[in-house]
Amino acid sequence: MRRALLAITGLAAGTTALVVLKGSPGASQAAQDPPAAASPSGGVTPSADRATLGAKPRASATTPAATRTPTARATTARPTSAPRATTAAPRATTRRVTGPVVENEYGNVQVQIVLSGTRIVDAVALELPQETAQSDRRSDQVDGRYSGTSGQVVQRQSADLDTVSGATATSESYRRSLQAAIDRAR
Repeated sequence: MRRALLAITGLAAGTTALVVLKGSPGASQAAQDPPAAASPSGGVTPSADRATLGAKPRASATTPAATRTPTARATTARPTSAPRATTAAPRATTRRVTGPVVENEYGNVQVQIVLSGTRIVDAVALELPQETAQSDRRSDQVDGRYSGTSGQVVQRQSADLDTVSGATATSESYRRSLQAAIDRAR
């Protein structure tokens, strides 16, 4: 158990030492050099150790870009006014298509669909028979089964809908208005 603990601790210490000594990928080489000594003329010169050992001095701010070290190129940034490339897909356009008013013996029916691209995402009954309590109840059944974001229209993506029992005429009128709206959307 102690060996495992020592091995893990040693691994963590070694990894930390490598990260610290290597530096971050964007760190410039100048930041890792020893500090420069001031020359008698007031300018900054490379350290005396480098000059005496014959080492090449590092690039300064006045060195032309072509002769700078590779780390100098890493600091050159793209213009901020350039547009950034995105990987997100463009948003689909949402549009509404309304079917015609279809008459039956109980009243009028009109359907509107909402499309996102070519997919139906919502269906709304703009007009349904409401003259009597019975036709109102049947219209509510038709509307509840077909319309909305979770209705049969969105689920099936077509006008192939189940007929609502007791509301055959309203169901048929709904399908005809819906089919016309789908045809207009194409």
